[in-house]
Amino acid sequence: MVDNKVLSSQEIFALEDEYGCRNYAPVKVALSRGEGVFVWDVEGKKYYDFLSAYSALNQGHCHPRIIAALKKQAEKLTLVSRAFYTDQLGRYEKFMTSLLGFDRLLAMNSGVEGGESACKIARKWGYDVKKIPEGQAKIIFAEGNFWGRTMSAVSTSSDPTCYQGFGPYMPGFKLIPFNDVEALEKELQDPTVAAFMVEPIQGEAGTVIPDDGYLKKVRELCTKYNVLWIADEVQTGLGRTGKLLAVQHEDVKPDILILGKALSGGVLPVSAVLASHEVMNVIKPGTHGSTYGGNPLACAVAMEAMKVLLDEKLPERAEKLGKVLLEELRKIPKDKVTLVRGRGLMLAMVVHDSIPAYDVIVRLRDAGLLTKTTHGQVIRLAPPLVITEEQVRDGANIIRKVFESFDK
Repeated sequence: MVDNKVLSSQEIFALEDEYGCRNYAPVKVALSRGEGVFVWDVEGKKYYDFLSAYSALNQGHCHPRIIAALKKQAEKLTLVSRAFYTDQLGRYEKFMTSLLGFDRLLAMNSGVEGGESACKIARKWGYDVKKIPEGQAKIIFAEGNFWGRTMSAVSTSSDPTCYQGFGPYMPGFKLIPFNDVEALEKELQDPTVAAFMVEPIQGEAGTVIPDDGYLKKVRELCTKYNVLWIADEVQTGLGRTGKLLAVQHEDVKPDILILGKALSGGVLPVSAVLASHEVMNVIKPGTHGSTYGGNPLACAVAMEAMKVLLDEKLPERAEKLGKVLLEELRKIPKDKVTLVRGRGLMLAMVVHDSIPAYDVIVRLRDAGLLTKTTHGQVIRLAPPLVITEEQVRDGANIIRKVFESFDK
């Protein structure tokens, strides 16, 4: 049995290493408390969180309004499964569909469940509405995508770390280059294509932003060839890029929208798939479900998390402060950071090959700022959207001083 004594960071590292599945390689810091943009380790050291649990914490750590909604609902009713109605799910569905301009919402838990659900809906629509011959429906994905690590998700990956050793892979999926309109149109001409699923900005790939107009062309081509456009906004959605949804930067609307992460403000797993009547109505009782999907606790938390985003104007804050952070980071010399890119408070630095990016994040940790690398030399920066301008500049100063330390 594990007792309740206070453990040191080293003891915590040892416990996970001995008893846990080694499916992650965490930065060596053991956190025990969070508030707003800050977290504290078990020894009491304070850090800026510049990762936000991969944008799940857009509203900051333990936002008091979201925690209050969690506590209030947790004391009344947490779960009955979808075998019965509850007083929360319908309210949540109406709130979200009205806010985002869709007809129907499918409530799920994790982001990858949202992606799996969208793929199922698209295939069923392909057979029932587009009349694709049974067993032939295809879904197109962009190279560099990341939407989870289920068998379907790894079957669409172009990253060997994700897919090697897990075959045979799911059929009916095809990869094309990201940000390539010609490649997309070529594939969409195949009458057995049901959907194209794409992130408006590729997060795990290193905040890769497509050319201006790409999303408009995606919308035009999917409409032209009667193919569903699935927008994976699990990471880019809900204020992170400076708009409530990243697709709004080009004033376009997907056929299917996937949300997750910040939908609960980082409190518990909540995801959602939104679509029109025509698309969503292909799902009938018994064809899809989840015991925890749409549970009353999740619905109450998600509604309050969304209201916090709107009331505190967090998308607008991301838009404004993202420009400040981008400007500050671009002051770092090119012989240390070769490129800084981003939109809103979703940014990435490409570190010069002469400096190991992992060494940078270790020094950042020691200096009181937490983040993570992706794809070798790329460092992602995504602080909670509740961050202030003073804190943005302070964080940027920490980053600049860390890079200066490599001269010594």
